[in-house]
Amino acid sequence: MATAAVSAALALIVPLLPAVPVDRSTARAGTGAEVVAETTVAPRTVDLTIDSPAMGRTEKARLLLPPGWSPDTDRTWPTLWLLHGGVDGYEAWTRDTDVAELTARTGVIVVMPNGGRCGNYSDWWNHGDGGTPQWETFHMTELRHILERDYNAGETRVVAGNSMGGLGAMLYAARFPGMFEAAAAFSGYLDTLHGHEPGDDSTGWGPALACPGTDWRRVWGDPDDQAAIWRAHNPADLAGRLRGVRLWVASGNGEAGPLGGMPFTDPVEAAAYDNARAFAGRVRDLGIPITTRFFDGQHDWPYWERELHRAYPMLLGALRLR
Repeated sequence: MATAAVSAALALIVPLLPAVPVDRSTARAGTGAEVVAETTVAPRTVDLTIDSPAMGRTEKARLLLPPGWSPDTDRTWPTLWLLHGGVDGYEAWTRDTDVAELTARTGVIVVMPNGGRCGNYSDWWNHGDGGTPQWETFHMTELRHILERDYNAGETRVVAGNSMGGLGAMLYAARFPGMFEAAAAFSGYLDTLHGHEPGDDSTGWGPALACPGTDWRRVWGDPDDQAAIWRAHNPADLAGRLRGVRLWVASGNGEAGPLGGMPFTDPVEAAAYDNARAFAGRVRDLGIPITTRFFDGQHDWPYWERELHRAYPMLLGALRLR
């Protein structure tokens, strides 16, 4: 049962409250994970600190709770999972976009979990040893169960993300068929092997540009020696499992666009553009409907905020909301 402090924070008319940790040591979800603190950071905005066995440490998730949300009801609310990009964190979408305003009048719980600076929304291979970090398990098992048990999250879900979060959105939709009604990727690396050549050292193509310094052999292994693991985490290879999911893919071409940008081609966005087009082609070859938006633009928040606005009606429609 949610605390009175959290319930009070959810009414839109209340003033901004200070961040106050709240004991939630009883909020177990049957996975061994538990919420150990809630922090109210703004009206409707609550940060969860979760003791996660999958991660071997505490991790964070931010929630935007809808108008009228209450723990003291049998009603459930659909969820929008909004995933952040590389070299960033769970505060990203509320820090750099107007997502709080965008969602203020729609009945959806927005779930913004931490995904690590370059976690790639995967349980890491770790040179064959497994173990932490297990981002996929943290999100899709531990956090999901906590939300459904203690925060009245329903079983109707959509997912979206930018850059690495775009990869995560399509990856989770494909790896968990039936979990999400829709998936949207903005500047996502959706074909993680696009441009890879045998013997490549994994530092010169799309995902490596977005997550510099990442030891990819820890994440998915060597792309040649562990090709099966790479393909099991490549949305383009899993595209057939996205049948029935409403799909939205958007990317700039790396050139400065109407929302600004650098006076040269952005190599990170240009690589995302190539990834997005390759992924969309694969999806269409399978006869799966997809909405695509390709435009002049770079790898930056003004474009991702705009694309969330444009994709939002589709996401709401998948949730059967206006």
